[in-house]
Amino acid sequence: MIILLFGPPGCGKGTQGAVITQALGVPAISTGEIFRAELKAGTPLGNAAKEIMASGGLVGDDIVNAMVSGRLHQPDCRNGFLLDGYPRTIAQAQFLDGLLKELGQPEPEILYLEVPDDVLVARLTSRRQCPVCGKIYNLLSQPPQREGVCDADGAALIQREDDQESVIRARLKAYSEQTGPLVDYYSGRKFHRIDGNRRPEEIQKDIDRLIAPALSERRQES
Repeated sequence: MIILLFGPPGCGKGTQGAVITQALGVPAISTGEIFRAELKAGTPLGNAAKEIMASGGLVGDDIVNAMVSGRLHQPDCRNGFLLDGYPRTIAQAQFLDGLLKELGQPEPEILYLEVPDDVLVARLTSRRQCPVCGKIYNLLSQPPQREGVCDADGAALIQREDDQESVIRARLKAYSEQTGPLVDYYSGRKFHRIDGNRRPEEIQKDIDRLIAPALSERRQES
């Protein structure tokens, strides 16, 4: 099963993605991880991307697509995978369609987690981080035992600059503008809108129903 996981910052993609990949036994793949791996390895693609970013430019679809193609050709992707953060453009989506056919993979299931902007802003502005150990808390859902200090080391918690409301709203606006065309591109296919403004367990139940056929097939094979 191939899964494309979409959703704005703070919608819970990380939580649900981890559950999905563990259940299916497939890798979770993000473009961020691919970029870091290519840069660290000093591959030609990684070096090309590094030069572009160093000059303040945006890495084009051709390099991103090539990196994704290389990753999806690896053996651990033969039985499926979950993509998070890709595709981001129509051109990338069209490239992915062709790549999946080349690999003999089925059409993807697209899961789109929807959460109102005001809820996302409340979630993200409630994040606090320990500057010493890096642990992240959420004042709404996962507060520290003592207000304002880290459970592990007692350091005063901070709010990161990118968790300020003005920054978050700008990110959400950019995400909506970027994702809108992709929603139109994939609608009418195996596209599933999922209400992400619920408890994680409730969201997971909806996703379990969608991946149930793949889970059943996996059990039969084992």
